[in-house]
Amino acid sequence: MPDKRLEKLADVVAGLGDSSLIAAGSTSEESRLRKLSGSTELTVEVLPPSEEELSLSKSARRRPPIVPATVQFVDIAGLVKGASEGAGLGNKFLAHIREVSVICHVVRVFDDENVIKEGAVDPKTDYETIETELILADLETLEKSKIKNQKSKVVEKLVENLDKGIPARDIKFSDEEKEIIDQLFLLSAKPELIILNVAEQDYDPKTIDLIIKKYTSILVVPEEQLVVISAKIEAELSELNEEEQKQYLKELGVEESGLERLIKKAYETLGLISFLTAGEKEVRAWTIKKGTNAQMASGVIHTDFIKNFIKVEVISCDDFVSIGGWKKARELGKTRMEGRDYIMAEGDVVEFKIGR
Repeated sequence: MPDKRLEKLADVVAGLGDSSLIAAGSTSEESRLRKLSGSTELTVEVLPPSEEELSLSKSARRRPPIVPATVQFVDIAGLVKGASEGAGLGNKFLAHIREVSVICHVVRVFDDENVIKEGAVDPKTDYETIETELILADLETLEKSKIKNQKSKVVEKLVENLDKGIPARDIKFSDEEKEIIDQLFLLSAKPELIILNVAEQDYDPKTIDLIIKKYTSILVVPEEQLVVISAKIEAELSELNEEEQKQYLKELGVEESGLERLIKKAYETLGLISFLTAGEKEVRAWTIKKGTNAQMASGVIHTDFIKNFIKVEVISCDDFVSIGGWKKARELGKTRMEGRDYIMAEGDVVEFKIGR
């Protein structure tokens, strides 16, 4: 996940402070596109920076390696009407969807003579076609599954609503029913984001909210499910160095790219947060579920930490950076010790105290 905090933490750990100059063209987190030759997939990854990217201008001392949290996007192309019955490469792509945590549905909302498409641009129909295929695939799954006793009523409720075109994610279930549904691995139960791909000339920060409100009504979905992006602009940004990217975004009137906003939205949709560790060997972001306590959070670093957990030292990222690291923060009494039940917060910089 793009996170400028990691750059600042690394500078502090290296003893260089906030004002340090980084070698031209370096980045802490860079969204890279890697096209898989001969494949139907496009993978978008937020990758850890290279050693070269971490070098500091005119400095013999290097910052510790930065390891950001990562999100991987896989473009599952070719899902068309009839996919649930095997049309096109339907079965293959539906199988791919079963592996993802969130479905990000890209909907083009502008005309482009360079893009081949049957009929006029119709975002509503495009969206509903995919939703229908997911629902039909789920109905087939339920028909094939062998349902026993207590599950039968849940399945009946599912089938009744799916037949009406209501995806499983929009059906209200009790906590007990949700546990049963999780075992069915239904496609339409997966959380969903809808990416509105607008024309380059239509990407204006002043109108993004209006676009979202418009398509909230057209697609009949909550605002929080929508993300506005211009794929053309994102492609152009990927060809620029860091300084050029900043200038381009400034000219557009935005602080971050559409891809960065999408990654953050995916994090929110999954209910994820990141806490940070800052040591001489590395500065790293660790991903956990929102609401995770300190003891369980320590387990993402090493599973043995859970049983040997004693306490955790915590400070906010802003305080850590402004004060200048652990030593000064401790001297000023800005860090605090928390027990195993402490609920981790987004951006906590921590040091776990582990016994043997």
